[in-house]
Amino acid sequence: MSADFIIEVNSVSKNFGGVVAVNECSLKVERGSITGLIGPNGAGKTTLFNMVAGTTTPSSGNIIFDGEDVTGFDPHILFDRGMLRTFQIAHEFSQMSAMENLMMVPGDQPGEHLLDVWLRPSLVRSRELEVRQKANDVIDFLKLSHIKDELAGNLSGGQKKLLELGRTMMVDAKLVLLDEVAAGVNRTLLKDLAHNIERMNKELGYTFFVIEHDMDLIARLCDPVIVMAQGQVIAQGPMEEIRKNPEIIEAYFGTPVEA
Repeated sequence: MSADFIIEVNSVSKNFGGVVAVNECSLKVERGSITGLIGPNGAGKTTLFNMVAGTTTPSSGNIIFDGEDVTGFDPHILFDRGMLRTFQIAHEFSQMSAMENLMMVPGDQPGEHLLDVWLRPSLVRSRELEVRQKANDVIDFLKLSHIKDELAGNLSGGQKKLLELGRTMMVDAKLVLLDEVAAGVNRTLLKDLAHNIERMNKELGYTFFVIEHDMDLIARLCDPVIVMAQGQVIAQGPMEEIRKNPEIIEAYFGTPVEA
């Protein structure tokens, strides 16, 4: 695999009880890009995302992440290797503060082990201070200081999405999979969300792979844009070209475009 690509999907298929959801699909996500994935309902986007994220195992084909074949790896193993995913509906710890939600993310903290708490309390305190400082840095970056002590369950949809974005920053992810980040977010907070994704990409070097139905958001954030229909990739390129492609218009609306 070329070092230029963080993800390479090679002829991946997925069958569910004889129904082909993804059919020998191949694509690449360039390192350092914000790559969009669009297509009509039933195109296979979510199934493909699930296979990349490790929640679904391909029936055939393979997935390479950062130079390693990770086909069928569980999500927690991919997390340890630097792949994180957000969801259409935010998954927060509702009875914990925004700050505590961030501090929960880094794995293998000494405070998780009873013997360390008893025998190495200084190590536990030192690591907790490091994690807290990291969380404060993330909160400052995302401009969330006004809600850091608020219970996450009380946050708006947009604030929860920003918090999920912040959680990906707690472990310096190599790849962030964004699943319909605009869902349930008002237009004002969506602008903040898009701005922060752009900052994470340009200033911190994060790579994003994005499923989204909001075409204006895709046009703002993503280059290239990959289009799926009937379980396969049918086009890839800049959004301005994608919008003019007759095959894509037919895939979305079901009517051929007159020449």
